[in-house]
Amino acid sequence: MPELPEVEVVRRGLERWVSGRTVAETEVLHPRAVRRHPAGGVDFAARLQGHTIGTARRRGKYLWLPLADTDASILGHLGMSGQLLVQPETAPDEKHLRIRIRFADDLGTELRFVDQRTFGGLSVHDNSPDGLPDVIAHIARDPLDPDFDDDAFHTALRLRRTTVKRALLDQSLISGVGNIYADEALWRSKLHYERPTAALTRPRSVELLGHVRDVMNEALAVGGTSFDSLYVNVNGESGYFDRSLDAYGREDEPCRRCGTPMRRRPWMNRSSYFCPRCQRPPRVVTASRAVSSPGAVSSTRAASSPRAVPSPGAVSPVRDES
Repeated sequence: MPELPEVEVVRRGLERWVSGRTVAETEVLHPRAVRRHPAGGVDFAARLQGHTIGTARRRGKYLWLPLADTDASILGHLGMSGQLLVQPETAPDEKHLRIRIRFADDLGTELRFVDQRTFGGLSVHDNSPDGLPDVIAHIARDPLDPDFDDDAFHTALRLRRTTVKRALLDQSLISGVGNIYADEALWRSKLHYERPTAALTRPRSVELLGHVRDVMNEALAVGGTSFDSLYVNVNGESGYFDRSLDAYGREDEPCRRCGTPMRRRPWMNRSSYFCPRCQRPPRVVTASRAVSSPGAVSSTRAASSPRAVPSPGAVSPVRDES
C-alpha cells in the first residue's frame, strides 16, 4: 500500500498538472470507485462540475484536491493499486479505468483514476475548519509536515504503552508511516520492532524520528518505492527506492551493517524484517526469575525447596527494558 513518499509524489504531480483547472465533466465508470461517496456516482459528478481544482494537499497517506470556490474537497485514497494519471484525451482507456475527469480548457489532458483491485476511490467531503476533509480530521500530522510537534510525539510515544512499530503505524500518533518505512527506520535506529515505547528515552525517540524523516526524504528523491507496476506517478512512471532498501524484503540477505542474515517474522498480518544482531529483541524475565510476593510460593520452588522462604515482591513476568 502506498506510504507517504509515494502519495507525496502523486500530490506533486497533481499540483503541477491539475491544480487551477476547472472541471467540465466527470464519468464514473465503476460504482466501487465512489463507494466512499454515499450519495453515489451521479452526485459525485455533479459536485465537481464547473468547479476549479485548488492546490493539491496531503496528510499522511491521504491526498485531496480542494474545490477552490467551495468548502469541499475531492478526497483520494489509492488503496492497494489505485493510480491517478494525467493522460492525453486521445490516449486509449486503461483496462481498469474507473473515473475520468475532463477539464474546460484546451490543454488536451484529463485526469483518470485507474484501480485494478478497486480498494481505493474518490469521494467529495466537506472541509473541517483546518481545511481537511472532515472524514480525515482525526489523522495526525506526518513527520514531513513543518508543524509536526516533535516534543508532543515523544510524550505521546511514552504514554502509548505499546511497541515501537505499532506506534509508528498508529495514524492518530504519526501519519504516513507504513510497513516498509517503519522497518527501514527501525533498522537505521538499531531498534527491534517489539521494543516497548515506554523504554525509549528522548534521545532515542529523536534519533528514530530523524531516521523516519531521512528515509522518507530519500525515497521522495527517487520517486518512492515500486515493487510492481501498480504504483506509478501521474505520468505512469515508477519509483526506484526499492533498490536502496536496507531491511524490507531482504530476508536471508546479509545485513548491510554487520553481515548477519536478515530475518523476517509474521507481524499483524504483515511481515517485519530486521537484523537479529543489530536489532536485538527486548529480553523478558520469566516468572521463575521474578521475586515472589509475601506468602506466595510457586509450585516449582515448593517442589524443589519446601523450606524456602519467599522474598517480598510480586510473581509476574517482568520485562527487562535494557
